[in-house]
Amino acid sequence: MTSSQPPTNQPQSGLDKKTSAILSYALGWLTGIIFLFVGKNDPDVKFHASQSIVFFGAVSVLNIVLSIVGSLLGVLGIIFSLAGLAVAVFAVVVWIMALVQTNNTGGVRAELPIVGRFTAPYADQLANSIK
Repeated sequence: MTSSQPPTNQPQSGLDKKTSAILSYALGWLTGIIFLFVGKNDPDVKFHASQSIVFFGAVSVLNIVLSIVGSLLGVLGIIFSLAGLAVAVFAVVVWIMALVQTNNTGGVRAELPIVGRFTAPYADQLANSIK
């Protein structure tokens, strides 16, 4: 039996919702941007991609700012370097938790662990802006 309609849980990219949602976190904001456009017909995938862009984009900007300020302050820059390290460790922990949570929920819309309530409103706005 062949069917002319794809299964309901597969976006046009050929990947199912769960796989697309997980991959939107794989390389942080970079894969978030890719899956924001690839999964544009699935609101849950768009939400995960947007959430990835918002959170990991903010972490990237914060680490760049901490590096620049730290390099300008000389010896006191060590404090900023340690803060950048703490932010990076926090981002890795949230990244792992996001991958596990997305896998457990099957790709259904779910806020990021720990920081979800802060990033979700911005992720919703970004996801809704892409048609």
